[in-house]
Amino acid sequence: MSSGITGKVAIVTGASKGIGAGIAKSLAAAGAAVAVNYASSREGADKVVAQITSDGGRAIAVQGSVSNADEVKRIFNETKEAFGKVDIVVNNAGVYKFDAVEDITLEEFNNQFSINVYGPILTTQEALKHFPESGGNIINISSVVSVSPGPNSAIYSSTKGALDTLTRELAIELAPRNIRVNVVAPGLTETEGVETAGIKGTDFEKSIIANTPLARAGQPDDIARVVTFLASDDSAWLTGERISASGGLH
Repeated sequence: MSSGITGKVAIVTGASKGIGAGIAKSLAAAGAAVAVNYASSREGADKVVAQITSDGGRAIAVQGSVSNADEVKRIFNETKEAFGKVDIVVNNAGVYKFDAVEDITLEEFNNQFSINVYGPILTTQEALKHFPESGGNIINISSVVSVSPGPNSAIYSSTKGALDTLTRELAIELAPRNIRVNVVAPGLTETEGVETAGIKGTDFEKSIIANTPLARAGQPDDIARVVTFLASDDSAWLTGERISASGGLH
């Protein structure tokens, strides 16, 4: 059990499946009470909560879109109502769509930036109202594409580049309040989203794995363990850091 997590309360956005679900389960196993946030997949969130509680942990499912200020307020209020406080926020919720630059629309640009960048800003604003005076912990989930973008990812890779920079800025701005802010950048990770996007089994997937020194795709738990470390007191001297959790792929 990671030190400094027992008794803490964490909100994990976009936690009904994939990396977010893995993070929620890992934090709960380390002793945190977890709010499993979801935008639309109530069934997925309930499944994650059921698994956590059956393993002896504490969790609730909380609906809300991170791009909506009122819904973000509700996520925090419901978490505080259930568990009494908020100590850790993991900004995992994100969307992506791959388009050639000629096909990019303002609507798609606004959709990805509102969830992937404005969402973490909204959750940070709300966290400042709820974190205890002793401080807090914010962990953002980026991607290797923030520094190594592939074709047709102009919007998505730009949102993740913005999130990396936002993390470094917030780490400086919030340090006087003893709030640490770090970012984890996963490589290719086997999730429902990767399957839905049709990446599984393709030449694209094979080429990524071939260029990954550890020669496999990541699993949600590979990312979750890094996040759990950053949420714990073991990482008390880290803020403003970007950790690439990618099997060596850069």
